[in-house]
Amino acid sequence: MAMKKKPVTGMKDILPKEMAIRDYCIALIKDTYKTFGFNSMETPCVEHIENLNSKQGGENEKLIFKILKRGEKLKIGEAKEELDLVDGGLRYDLTVPLCRYYSNNANELPSPFKALQMGNVWRADRPQRGRYRQFMQCDIDILGEPTILAEIELILATTTLLGKLDFKNFTIRINDRRILKAMAAYSGFAEADYDTVFIILDKMDKIGLDGVKEELLKEGYAEDAVTKYLELFEKVTADISGVQYLKETLGAFLPEEVAENLKTIIDSVESTKSADFKMAFDPTLVRGMSYYTGPIFEISMDEYGGSVGGGGRYDEMIGKFTGQPTPACGFSIGFERIIMLLLERDFEIPGSKNKTAYLIDKKMPSDKLLKILEQAKQARAEGQIVNIAIMKKNKKFQKDQMITEGYTQFEEFYADSFEG
Repeated sequence: MAMKKKPVTGMKDILPKEMAIRDYCIALIKDTYKTFGFNSMETPCVEHIENLNSKQGGENEKLIFKILKRGEKLKIGEAKEELDLVDGGLRYDLTVPLCRYYSNNANELPSPFKALQMGNVWRADRPQRGRYRQFMQCDIDILGEPTILAEIELILATTTLLGKLDFKNFTIRINDRRILKAMAAYSGFAEADYDTVFIILDKMDKIGLDGVKEELLKEGYAEDAVTKYLELFEKVTADISGVQYLKETLGAFLPEEVAENLKTIIDSVESTKSADFKMAFDPTLVRGMSYYTGPIFEISMDEYGGSVGGGGRYDEMIGKFTGQPTPACGFSIGFERIIMLLLERDFEIPGSKNKTAYLIDKKMPSDKLLKILEQAKQARAEGQIVNIAIMKKNKKFQKDQMITEGYTQFEEFYADSFEG
């Protein structure tokens, strides 16, 4: 059987140019988030299959890479259901493992716990631009903080990071799951229909108001309810005034503190932000994860044409492990999409050190080679980047290749002229 050179579908090899940018971004992410008090932590890439199939991961639970039991535990002939064959899976996000981690280690962690987790996740998804089957996720979460200070800190930390990467004019879209439910209840939809209504609403940016109306009617919902529902979206504005409008219109369907908290989040972030972006109230924002319980948010960038990150409050998820309600809120940036955008704009790593190449005659005597190695050692000790390579016949092509790797200075050493 012939060996295959290409990586598995949906995964990719990472070349040095991209890896340098990834390394820079990882360091910047950690340094930036640590200034906001977040602590680095890590969970295993393999998670219990029961946790991954806990009905908290939305559509991602259909995309799990599952792991067969091993050795004597694997009894294929006796299997009656999947759990007889499978006991683990590759994590599809970092939130489910974080909740297990916190429930297992809460007594040894501060409260509130501000977690920073970066790592690869796996989804058996259809590959497309900016989407792979193996990809890096970067999450910050605040566990144990019930107030909106968590949302404010998460948004400020994330936008500060994006500003340091020179992203501008992006938008943080924000909504609240309780507003979604209140709008549906006010319009006359039954609670059992909320998930279907929200799935259709989530297509608003693709099919427009008329398309949403058509699909809702196709589902058999009453025209009066659909009309009343969509009139709310026609009249609401994408700012604090829009939140106030829904507060006044929805009345008893919406707890007063929900609208007030959302207005405070928007106003607080706008007043203290350190990056060039805007906050926008978006009542059509749904987010697919079923575990969200309060404010939800996404990062939209015109140059990408979609979301490059998102998150929200999930106060009930940790309780599934512990039996005790624990407030929790998180924000995840689309690391792979951020890297893709940086590569497309030919991003230059700020303050990159000068890189020097020593090109050595292949006939260089060993005593002279030792002197060159000593010279390189001294330069490296002073913080310089030095690459030593044997000089090729096509020296111009060799240099051109090294220039693409960031080398700006070249020193050539010939056997018959180098004195050391």
